[in-house]
Amino acid sequence: MHVAVVFRVLGILLTLFSGTMLVPFLVALLYDDGAQYAFLTAFAITLCTGLACWLPVRNRIGDMGIRDGFLITVSFWLVLGLYGALPLMIADEPHLSPVDAVFESLSGLTTTGATVIQGLDNLPESILFYRQQLQWLGGMGIIVLALAVLPMLGVGGMQLFRAETSGPVKDSKITPRIAETAKALWYIYMGLTVACAMAYWLAGMDAFDAIAHSFSTVSIGGFSTHDASIGFFDNFAIELIAVFFIVVSGISFTLHFYFLRRPTPRSYLDNIECRIYLSILLVVSLVAWFVLYIQGDYGLAGALRYGLFATVSIATTTGFATTDYSVWASFLPFLLFFCSFAGGCAGSTGGGIKVIRLILILKQGHLEIKRLIHPNAVIPIKINDQPVPDRVMEAVWGFFSVYILVFSLIFVAVLATGLDLLTAFSAVAACINNLGPGLGQVALHYGDINQLSKWILCFAMLIGRLEIFTLLVLFSPTFWRN
Repeated sequence: MHVAVVFRVLGILLTLFSGTMLVPFLVALLYDDGAQYAFLTAFAITLCTGLACWLPVRNRIGDMGIRDGFLITVSFWLVLGLYGALPLMIADEPHLSPVDAVFESLSGLTTTGATVIQGLDNLPESILFYRQQLQWLGGMGIIVLALAVLPMLGVGGMQLFRAETSGPVKDSKITPRIAETAKALWYIYMGLTVACAMAYWLAGMDAFDAIAHSFSTVSIGGFSTHDASIGFFDNFAIELIAVFFIVVSGISFTLHFYFLRRPTPRSYLDNIECRIYLSILLVVSLVAWFVLYIQGDYGLAGALRYGLFATVSIATTTGFATTDYSVWASFLPFLLFFCSFAGGCAGSTGGGIKVIRLILILKQGHLEIKRLIHPNAVIPIKINDQPVPDRVMEAVWGFFSVYILVFSLIFVAVLATGLDLLTAFSAVAACINNLGPGLGQVALHYGDINQLSKWILCFAMLIGRLEIFTLLVLFSPTFWRN
């Protein structure tokens, strides 16, 4: 363990993060909304802390190991959640308590989208912008952004990339150099954000709302500047734009990179994870359309409109809303909610278990059935016509097993705080899958639940964003042995 290197990188990253607080500071000046002091104070505290970590070890240059990468990643997300909460505590509005501020900050950075704030329409514009910005930074992972900068500062980045990226295969790079990979991903991410903001603006949003919602759309975060979320605009064109960019953002950014290199639909359709992902959204949307129509709550067009939006928003773990889907009758709310366990594709901004893991688990189950019939047969598991290494399958099953165990333990812990069964189950699932809105008491917001459950759910959001093992590895005694 290279403690000096860890502090040096952590100081650099925290100093970079402090600079992001100057953007909402400028927004506060532009709108003269009274929150300037909060952002300036938070910027100064965060910058001083970053410099205090970096200055004593600024000349200690060395190679980062795998353990250093994990420690930096987890430490940075924890520190980010704490320092990101400062403006929300200092500002006169919303002036949150420490637990609520940390919950809101982590919810934004992990792109969970669970909020404790009521009355969003009355908040200062700079606070609203800051919440959206947190989700945008967390969407691709601010550490991946930093990877494009760290090589210029003499710090390697592959260990950070391994700890930060999602999915069962961590070592694939779309370009030979890790910094170039990070830049390529961020160029795509920024391009989608700009395109989304322009589309929202052309469809009728004002410039502020268009930019703010583009941040939470492309990041698959779900924060909004209005209590009614996307439903505030009551605009079908805006809803279709949101659906399109959510679906696109839920696809692996590696596929987007290959599509830009070779613009053909086969870049997506030849990938089994992308096909299954799109198929799930299509089939569940049709089911939602049918159920809403036969229930008689909406006409044919209305059922399609609300069913499609709710399916895409919930299944991809975005969390936007045009109506309260939790009050729909029949099994539909539970179907949509359970779809969020699959989430998006590996390498996307979506949460959940990831579609590729579910595909591999189902393929393994099918293989076991074949082995019962042909016990001596050697049948490899293939993805996109390529055999899957045994090590990857072991990792997938290990992830799934630990996911179920951790989910169960957190669920029991939240139940012990006094929440009812439905609220506790949906809150844990919504946080660990980085979805946001749940069912029961947390269908609209998390402001009314007790403080202890909020701290537990903060842990669930973090462990979900870091895909469990990145955080749990720090609890292993082996990790700390030399």
